[in-house]
Amino acid sequence: MQLEQYLPVLLFILVGIAVGVLPQVLGWVFAGAAGFHKPDAAKNSPYECGFEAFEDARMKFDVRYYLVAILFILFDLEIAFLFPWAVALKEIGAVGFWAMMVFLGILVVGFAYEWKKGALDWE
Repeated sequence: MQLEQYLPVLLFILVGIAVGVLPQVLGWVFAGAAGFHKPDAAKNSPYECGFEAFEDARMKFDVRYYLVAILFILFDLEIAFLFPWAVALKEIGAVGFWAMMVFLGILVVGFAYEWKKGALDWE
């Protein structure tokens, strides 16, 4: 009786795994059968950008790119929290308002720290 309740969950997990793994396996099988893994001059030639690659694709990036990406995610999530908070502001009252002000204050302190450390400066 109890196991019947978990059947939809198990089915959901299996379908999720199949959706994630099956396209990769099919791509690997069909790419190998069609000979897509054999590079030649035409496949390695530049396209779309119009110039030859000047460095290896696995070159090291400056850490500032990652810092800016992290800051973007941080403030994007902040906005994601602000919308439901603004919609429910009347129901949550002063406690909810001040809780969000503390949250925003912590984010502002983090932003000021990143700014002071020069994460947003480009050379």
